[in-house]
Amino acid sequence: MQNTENIILDYGNVLFDIDFSRLRQSFIDLGIAEVDQFYGHRAQHALFDAFDKGLITAVQFRNEIRKAAGNPALTDDAIDTAWNSLLIGVRSGHHELLHQLKTNYRTFLLSNNNEIHYDWIMAYLNHEFGLNGNAGFFEKDYYSHLLRMRKPDREIFEFVLNTHSLHPERTLFVDDSPQHIETAKLLGLQAHLLEPDDSLPSLLGRLGLIKQ
Repeated sequence: MQNTENIILDYGNVLFDIDFSRLRQSFIDLGIAEVDQFYGHRAQHALFDAFDKGLITAVQFRNEIRKAAGNPALTDDAIDTAWNSLLIGVRSGHHELLHQLKTNYRTFLLSNNNEIHYDWIMAYLNHEFGLNGNAGFFEKDYYSHLLRMRKPDREIFEFVLNTHSLHPERTLFVDDSPQHIETAKLLGLQAHLLEPDDSLPSLLGRLGLIKQ
């Protein structure tokens, strides 16, 4: 890993804990049938891809959730609370790690996100840490709904690489989704899957990129 100059990080379950089982139960509680086919870590209804790409608004998203639940009376707050229930918080020590990484590497955030989750996360960062977003931790932080592209589509990777003139072979990419890792590897990045029982500091230490 001596040739690593750049690091691109995913957000959810790399820097920020999320719990898909909580969202699953929340969707069941809303009355959504066949929830495992509707939304999951590896695959999901086209609705969520569209929301992640910013192709539909939060209003349209909520209306589609009402349809899926068969309940037009569901309030915006009930839907947002359910949708945000998977969001836990930043992993301990990871903000400090990001500051450390930024002094030695060009660092970037590449997150599949959406309007409702993004607003919750920005409010959380401000309330818990007094931060105005994640921008201070990276050379640039990217969110799919603002780019109108999402992982694992190769165009979003190519956009980041080309915009910042990054050499793929000198760029580390860390994500918790196998399908995202597959695309990154096809493009020549040093792609590493962060397993549920692993952590970013441990992975970076094993790769020789930070001192443990």
